[in-house]
Amino acid sequence: MTKIAIILGSTKPGRNGEAVAKWVNDIAQQREDAQFELVDVKDFDLPLYDEPYPAMMQQYTKEHTKKWSKKISEFDGYVFVTAEYNHAIPGALKNAIDYLNVEWKNKSAGFVSYGSAGGARAVEQLRLVAAELQMADVRAQVMLSLFTDFEDMSVFKPDPRHEAEVHTMLDQVIAWADALKPLRQK
Repeated sequence: MTKIAIILGSTKPGRNGEAVAKWVNDIAQQREDAQFELVDVKDFDLPLYDEPYPAMMQQYTKEHTKKWSKKISEFDGYVFVTAEYNHAIPGALKNAIDYLNVEWKNKSAGFVSYGSAGGARAVEQLRLVAAELQMADVRAQVMLSLFTDFEDMSVFKPDPRHEAEVHTMLDQVIAWADALKPLRQK
């Protein structure tokens, strides 16, 4: 069965992303067309990139990199849950992505973002990174506003319409993950 990781990319204390990622995971778990797993970047305790060789060589020397590589390799596609910090993705998420290369290749990517502008600019950057790593990013995305989907910008209370958006995005992530399977098997 197709396996999709829901990757929580913010690691800061008091992060809003934890509630968002759990919400996405709860919606995904209602489905029977794929298996979903919540993967929290924070759990891998990755320092700033510290491997001596480029990630594309897969000559990992650090245990944290090997553990991260093993986990990410398990999946056929990803849903990145990202905040927008200063018109960009969180540094922890970019760092985690940069640790690997081949593990991301020929897999699908969807996005759930949040911020004052719905996290749109963070997703714009993630789309560029995904393209470089040969991930197929899907068009449908979920953008959550700190002003309307959070109470006091901290308590997550999503507008009910977003649940349908999550399903549309997941439909696309799964379809693309399945379509790319022959390329991953080469």
